[in-house]
Amino acid sequence: MQGKEVYEKLQRCLACVREKTSFQPRVAVILGSGLGDYAQSIRVEAEVSYGDIEGFPISTVPGHAGKFIFGFVGETPVVCMKGRVHYYEGYDVTDVVLPVRLMKLLGAGILLLTNAAGGVNPSFHAGDLMLIRDHISVFAPNPLIGGNIEELGPRFPDMSRVYDRGLQETIRRQAAEHGIYLQEGVYAQLTGPSFESPAEIRMLRMLGCDAVGMSTVVEAIAANHCGMRVCGISCISNLAAGMTDRPLNHEEVQEAADMAAPRFRELVTKAVTAFE
Repeated sequence: MQGKEVYEKLQRCLACVREKTSFQPRVAVILGSGLGDYAQSIRVEAEVSYGDIEGFPISTVPGHAGKFIFGFVGETPVVCMKGRVHYYEGYDVTDVVLPVRLMKLLGAGILLLTNAAGGVNPSFHAGDLMLIRDHISVFAPNPLIGGNIEELGPRFPDMSRVYDRGLQETIRRQAAEHGIYLQEGVYAQLTGPSFESPAEIRMLRMLGCDAVGMSTVVEAIAANHCGMRVCGISCISNLAAGMTDRPLNHEEVQEAADMAAPRFRELVTKAVTAFE
């Protein structure tokens, strides 16, 4: 899809949302596995189903609901994406990042990305939370390929500081003050939907990756392109292929993410209310 078509579709989505709510968020949060019920922490002002937005991609993954939630976390106005779409669902990558761009146009200047990820670092354990310091994209197409959308950002955006240092420090401080153990590392996105092979995990370890998943990086690229401040937290839901004798399955990922959910929710809440 060409840049002009992408932008026109984005404007149609924006118009659909604005027909339903005039809420102005400051922080956008994408809720990954384990944070599906985070809406209970929000003083909800409005909800908009993805299905009610013209041309909006619909999540097909178990455990991913499909709606935007607008409201307040403490006194911070937020928009939460309850359920994301993934490249492996068959969508064009421009559709995968459309929600991020839409949240920017709705007013959000900060994006907090969350996900469930496999641990590549051998010192990680299932249930750990990891602050994303940087990322590597492996096989996932860059969402900026095609005609540049000048209304959103430059043709060649700098990627040296995608993950905002000030936001990272806020997350570190909130974790320390509330006794939440926090790992840090580099997140890699592969396309999925198959889990990685043991050889791919060895490759990722050699590349310096600490966690791996099937989302987040393309969203971070798009957010950085359109001038958002970005940060991210992964829930390490399992050790990656070849690191244990157990086969991997989505149910295990969801179960581990659910067990870590109370700490995950607390950290997200404390961070969002402290972002400056």
